[in-house]
Amino acid sequence: MKIHVLQHVPFEGPAAISDWAALHNYSLASSHLFAGAKLPSLSDFDLLVVMGGPMGVHDTSEYEWLKGEIAFVKSALDAGKKVLGVCLGAQIIAHALGGQVTKNPVREIGWFPVQCASNLPKPWSDFLPSEFVAFHWHGETFSLPTNAILLGSSAACVNQGFVWNKKALGLQFHLETTPASAEALIAHSANDLKGEGDYIQTPEQLRQKAKTNATALNRILVKLLDGFVAV
Repeated sequence: MKIHVLQHVPFEGPAAISDWAALHNYSLASSHLFAGAKLPSLSDFDLLVVMGGPMGVHDTSEYEWLKGEIAFVKSALDAGKKVLGVCLGAQIIAHALGGQVTKNPVREIGWFPVQCASNLPKPWSDFLPSEFVAFHWHGETFSLPTNAILLGSSAACVNQGFVWNKKALGLQFHLETTPASAEALIAHSANDLKGEGDYIQTPEQLRQKAKTNATALNRILVKLLDGFVAV
């Protein structure tokens, strides 16, 4: 299988998604959109991975490549390609499919539980535990596109993930996080941690919990992605 990653900033790469690809001997290529890279051709990949970033889907005047990326994601879905979106990537998928991306009631930054939807149908309920601690770093959220299935919620954010027509998988939370990728976010997005909030952890908490939680989180990533590409 050929995987292509769309990356929006240098410090939010595929992290453990690269490990998953290597585990299965899948090829993995990337387009660094922040550096002016061109979008791939639809024939270049079987799975498109759209990563996170500090910008939002409505920031097209500031990031000229963003509008074209959103249209490209829609064209990939129309062509029947599998598309995985993480954080901003999930918002891009939702937006491309007609959902709304808006400010979340609170910023959610840290390691917090996600509860799977109680009515989550098979096979999706087989791919995720009923509750797990995920890594979060976002201030916006999305509405569910038409025909999408809600995967789960957290106390701070109702829509934490969705699947659409077995082709799109949008995750507001991060399953790909490693201690190194968490550290990169801390280093480059420190301003997000300023101010008080019930769902904003300190850099020390983020680091410590990455050491204790990342391995289990990455195992969930493998199971979910294996299931997603198989259905």
